[in-house]
Amino acid sequence: MAAILIQPLLTEKMTELTSKRQYAFKVDLNANKITIGKAVEKKFNVNVTSVRTANVKGKIKSQMSKRGRIAGKRSDWKKAIVTLKEGQTIDFLANV
Repeated sequence: MAAILIQPLLTEKMTELTSKRQYAFKVDLNANKITIGKAVEKKFNVNVTSVRTANVKGKIKSQMSKRGRIAGKRSDWKKAIVTLKEGQTIDFLANV
């Protein structure tokens, strides 16, 4: 289950959601809502009430060089927003 959660997302928008007991994670592309919820419960010892997922498309990047334009693409990834039970929180810095 540890391979399901890749890393927490600590952006400005996601830190605002912590007041609503919601936390965001970058997760494995093949993970579903049930396995994500169980992985968060096991790792952080909390109760998960809901899980929302979104597939994020990788950006297309291009660069000019002597031989012309070189195009590349970043990898696609999956984001999960987890809502916890009332009164529970996750402290990412304490659980590192």
